[in-house]
Amino acid sequence: MKAVILAGGLGTRILEESHLKPKPMIEIGGKPMLWHIMKVFSHHGVNEFIICVGYKGYLIKEFFSNYFLHMSDVTFDMQNNRMEVHERHAEPWRVTLVDTGADTLTGGRLKRVREYLEPGQPFCFTYGDGVADIDIAAEIAFHRAHGRLATVAAVQPPGRYGALVRQGDAVTAFMEKPQGDGGWINGGFFVLQPDVVDLIDGDDCSWEVEPMQALAAQNQLMAYEHAGFWQPMDTLREKNLLEDMWQSGTAPWKLWA
Repeated sequence: MKAVILAGGLGTRILEESHLKPKPMIEIGGKPMLWHIMKVFSHHGVNEFIICVGYKGYLIKEFFSNYFLHMSDVTFDMQNNRMEVHERHAEPWRVTLVDTGADTLTGGRLKRVREYLEPGQPFCFTYGDGVADIDIAAEIAFHRAHGRLATVAAVQPPGRYGALVRQGDAVTAFMEKPQGDGGWINGGFFVLQPDVVDLIDGDDCSWEVEPMQALAAQNQLMAYEHAGFWQPMDTLREKNLLEDMWQSGTAPWKLWA
């Protein structure tokens, strides 16, 4: 099973950091968001990744080309021009980085990596800016069982603001950031058949518009309900929220040991 990860966008709503690096390279706990997402997939046995790069994609290539330098202690012997890596922390990953263009939209990026997909074999597809404690293996099993072209993880986002419980003009209770209105939304974790790429016209096609609408109209899109933790990183506030969870040891998406 392969996982395609979108990592080429600018991230305009978090420009405080994304003007320096691709949004998926913004760090949580000293590791790029992209690394956290890959660890979630790897925990469920998905270890082959196709990463769609674009904006400042060379920084993502540099991260993987120097992975041991980023993850391990090293000694530089300057006199003898040698480097020794200590306690190598390797991952069982095979990573393909594909330049899908600086301005390509989400559907166009997926279309550009079609040659790297296995014909007839399902693959995972997600964005490079959100984490969840989703059971990827269960979603894959759900997808294989229903036999349709596409599965989307349906999630219920948390409320953004605190809610007042009122009796007339009197406030009787206050709930800090309760769950939302109960509606289910696109959680960004997909399992797809390669044939969905035929629904994408080109670089200017957003995956979330024409292709998903066409799949729904054709009764080819199924929802896998994920009622657990889910959190995007669209803003600096959300980045800080994830950082606080990681530093406090309460990060729900950290499924690995």
